[in-house]
Amino acid sequence: MAPHPAVQAVIDLSAGAVGGAACVFSGQPLDTAKVKMQTFPTMYRGFIHCVTATYKQVGLRGLYQGTTPALMANIAENSVLFMSYGFCQQVIRLAAGLHRDTVLSDMQKACAGSVASIFSSLVLCPTELVKCRLQAMYEMEASGKIGKSQNTVWSVVKSIMRHEGPQGFFQGLTTTIAREVPGYFCFFGAYELSRTAFADYMKCDKDDLGVAPIMFSGGFGGACLWLVVYPMDCVKSRIQVMSMTGKQGGFFKTFMNIARTEGVRALYSGLTPTLVRTFPANGALFLGYEASRKLMMKQFD
Repeated sequence: MAPHPAVQAVIDLSAGAVGGAACVFSGQPLDTAKVKMQTFPTMYRGFIHCVTATYKQVGLRGLYQGTTPALMANIAENSVLFMSYGFCQQVIRLAAGLHRDTVLSDMQKACAGSVASIFSSLVLCPTELVKCRLQAMYEMEASGKIGKSQNTVWSVVKSIMRHEGPQGFFQGLTTTIAREVPGYFCFFGAYELSRTAFADYMKCDKDDLGVAPIMFSGGFGGACLWLVVYPMDCVKSRIQVMSMTGKQGGFFKTFMNIARTEGVRALYSGLTPTLVRTFPANGALFLGYEASRKLMMKQFD
């Protein structure tokens, strides 16, 4: 028997939180390299140079800079994302006149994921802004763009509140939504299509797939997301980091400025660590989500 909708929402929220935490711990150093390369594309020769230079500058903790807000961002985003994903699936069933237990097609699930991402953007934007600023703080101080760097979550939060007010936490929100909506259509669509392919090949139910197929499907979904939305993510990181120096242009102004002054290639700076990171991080995300959700759902069978 399916659990009550309110209980189902709590299960999806909890499973999303577990998946979000697993995603951060498995991919944080590569995410740090991505943000540094997006914000300062000429400072590093490549992904390996960025990682080794960061390690030499501030040690291993430099690669884990921003882990606390990243955990907050991922747990908040994935909790809301997967809870909204379950809710949006029910809305699609209702709109299509289907029974509440009907299994949706892969494309219908992709649409549900896309709409769900709008809700998760609202909690993701403030926490990701703090994370990006912490990750690029060394380079901002070294390049003379800011006087004194802040090295803790609380010092960054206080600085934003003092200089930009509460609305400062939502710098880059439009770009975040513009990235998430098409990105999560590809993310959930590719994940579900990959799981369907594995289930057909292995002659089993999608819910009975093992660890490796789920992790590969999660990584494949993540790779499809980043290949589609990477330039938008690059613009978002630039807006969120550079806005600490004062007024920063919006999405189109920043996008055109990067393309005109640094070339289109700068919009893809940091893509290598992102794609390297996406398989372990998103594999861990979906493994954590599916395993914990299955465990909780079992209590209601």
